Amino acid sequence: MTEDDIMKCDTADPLATHRRHFELPADTIYLNGNSLGPLSTASKQRVREVVESQWGNDLISSWNKHKWIDLPVTVGEKIAPLIGAAPGQVLCCDSVSVNLFKLLSAALTGRRSERTVILSQRDNFPSDLYIAEGLITLLREHGISAELRLVAAENLEESIAQSADVLLLTHVNFRTGRVHDMQRLTALAHDHDLQVIWDLSHSAGVMALALDDCEVDFAVGCGYKFLNGGPGAPAFLYVASRLQAKLQNPLQGWMGHRHPFAFELEYAPDVGINQLQTGTPCILSMSALDAALSCFEGLTAIQLREKSLALSAMFMSLLEGDPTYESLTLVSPRESKQRGAQLSFSHNDAFPISQALIEAGVIVDFRAPNLIRLGFSPLFLSFGEVARSAAILKQILLEGRFRQERFSVRAKVT
Repeated sequence: MTEDDIMKCDTADPLATHRRHFELPADTIYLNGNSLGPLSTASKQRVREVVESQWGNDLISSWNKHKWIDLPVTVGEKIAPLIGAAPGQVLCCDSVSVNLFKLLSAALTGRRSERTVILSQRDNFPSDLYIAEGLITLLREHGISAELRLVAAENLEESIAQSADVLLLTHVNFRTGRVHDMQRLTALAHDHDLQVIWDLSHSAGVMALALDDCEVDFAVGCGYKFLNGGPGAPAFLYVASRLQAKLQNPLQGWMGHRHPFAFELEYAPDVGINQLQTGTPCILSMSALDAALSCFEGLTAIQLREKSLALSAMFMSLLEGDPTYESLTLVSPRESKQRGAQLSFSHNDAFPISQALIEAGVIVDFRAPNLIRLGFSPLFLSFGEVARSAAILKQILLEGRFRQERFSVRAKVT
């Protein structure tokens, strides 16, 4: 691919103008939006407004005057179109882990099997499995026979056909970027009387999702990756409208109460999705996410998906056939439809290579034990940047620069 070809891609890019929404450092190519999205001007201005004007001047009256109290539902409704959900089914609150605990518990309520079984993938995101393990332990301590059953991805379909209660899966594998067929697996689970919970943390904002059309039961996702809500941004959850009437939230906090400011002694859950609120919403972080979502206005999920795949395809094409890259092993699927908005490569020196890239201005991340992971966020990345990042990687490998001792020193966060 020539420089002219790359320039033509950027010229023809319908999303190119959206780069202006983000405040990225100069001389930095950010291929880590899959871990933490960059700062948007809208978020910066909103947080300043909330701190200085709303909190600073209007104090507690801001809950009503600036509708802080409505933010969990308001932000949820903005996320809904990005995941293919009709209104009234998405709520922004808490973290992925807390939301997952709530939904797993709700999904298991009323199940009458002799042994409660949560089925998941062996290489699912570990934190999701920790939550499931914790719930299983809690059930066992209360005398309920329970099991977290983990199987390889290739054995999921046959395992669904066996006895289980809930299927817990991450749509895009955080290590490899491989995508599950949401529609097929959800339908298969329903055929065998399983409810399904999908983790959309690596999907929302870059994938064309259709939760309603796929008849998904429950879903969770985070706000700080491709949605660009900022570090520690609140997560979101989805509950299909058909399930909300019989829902039971195990964390009965006051914000999920039908009349929270009546301070009634007995808990009465709110109707609809709002019953899954628990504690007081985090207004600063939720306001940042609310503003960041404005960057998606006027775009479709299909446009986002098409560009992210085009960016990753260009990167791959620039690597293939070059002997410099032979030491890297692609662990993501080559077929574009089978992967999310990331590419992962294995290498024995993955950590020092990632650190050398970062020092050279190409921000990637490392995942133990030996993966270099690159995220291709369509809102702010250009084709020219992707081409330059491939060239920088080539130079680092060719020179062996990553072998310098400082690149092997690990900080607390890798």
